Amino acid sequence: MSLGGVGQVAVVVGVGASEGLGAALSRRFSGEGLHTFVAGRTSEKLEKVVSEIQASGGKATSVTMDTTQPEEVAALLDRAVTDGGSLDLVAYNAGNNRFSPLLEMSDSFFEDLWRVCCFGGFLVGRESARRMLPQGSGSILYTGATASLRARPPFTGFAAAKAGLRAVAEGVAREFGPQGIHVGHVILDGAIDGEILNSRFPTLRESRGEMGMLDLSAIAEAFWNLHRQHPSAWSFEIDLRPYKETF
Repeated sequence: MSLGGVGQVAVVVGVGASEGLGAALSRRFSGEGLHTFVAGRTSEKLEKVVSEIQASGGKATSVTMDTTQPEEVAALLDRAVTDGGSLDLVAYNAGNNRFSPLLEMSDSFFEDLWRVCCFGGFLVGRESARRMLPQGSGSILYTGATASLRARPPFTGFAAAKAGLRAVAEGVAREFGPQGIHVGHVILDGAIDGEILNSRFPTLRESRGEMGMLDLSAIAEAFWNLHRQHPSAWSFEIDLRPYKETF
């Protein structure tokens, strides 16, 4: 949680469709007055999210980039500080739940999952910490999943990547928390009611019933509440699931 100041900036890495979590996080943060840098691989999707934010009175900038490239991560965060102000909040939301049976899994499939879900999280955490340490404040929040804690086939590759991301987040939290940087990991234990699942499985929402899927705005609210926690009572990890979800 920032202890004050003007020109505060949020960065959301891993923004895709307007009806996705990255976009929901961007809308929530910009709604609190933070100039939000919306980063992802597809410029058309980013521009749509930025246009929606600006139409509602918020400040947002789109940045097309690859989170697995160190120089692009550094350039994103440098731009956020130069154009926006103090780096108040960074959310790492890159990665998607791809699956493959182990015997059919290619080397590149496994490595690509790790690079996006884990290596990119390391790069963003390192570069964010470098820019937050001089100001002595800021939050770095990571999107986790059920697979962060459990590996089940055919999601072995995804679980390895998400468990690695959780380890990165915990290491960053332990190293930089005492220096004023709040690092959090949010486990999403359930189906997300967004474009990805609804387009792939159009009957899923109906089969789950009312409040059977994680609501995007509710997830974004939980991220914001985590960021706003008082420094005397920080959480590293929270888990979110529909009340109907077994665990």
